[in-house]
Amino acid sequence: MFEATTILAYRGENSAVIGGDGQVTFGNTILKGNATKIRTLYHGKILAGFAGSTADAFNLFDMFETILNEKKGDLLKSVIEFSKMWRKDKHLRQLEAMMLVLNKKHIFILSGTGDVVEPEDGKIASIGSGGNYAISSARALDRHANMEARKLVEESLKIAGELCIYTNTNIKILEL
Repeated sequence: MFEATTILAYRGENSAVIGGDGQVTFGNTILKGNATKIRTLYHGKILAGFAGSTADAFNLFDMFETILNEKKGDLLKSVIEFSKMWRKDKHLRQLEAMMLVLNKKHIFILSGTGDVVEPEDGKIASIGSGGNYAISSARALDRHANMEARKLVEESLKIAGELCIYTNTNIKILEL
């Protein structure tokens, strides 16, 4: 687990949403409170977010986007190919970052060891130090509240930001 950030993704019936906080820490110091750790990829059809080292994450975003373009936006094929590259490359295995990627059909966690994990429920996933807080909140809201996907992600991230010292409540959200 990284002592840095919280990213939460949710696939609703007709939407896909990703959100992240804005806090960047270095040890016990907050360096920045309004960073952007989420982005759209492949002509706005894929959402992605990262936790961990910022420099490593930007490398991974660039590599993943290249594969996504080669695979013509096929998320499943792209994450499998990306995982193969990550596992084979000695340098990549040293990177300290994780990614969360999704579209309206799939959601995947890409770990720092090259693993690809699709959540058991296929609709909620989180990474980062506040990830467990965010996913717990999201599951409860998904089961017991009638809430739009975007609002569910926002409220869950706010809860994580209130509990995790490496997460703030300066939240950014993207939606498909």
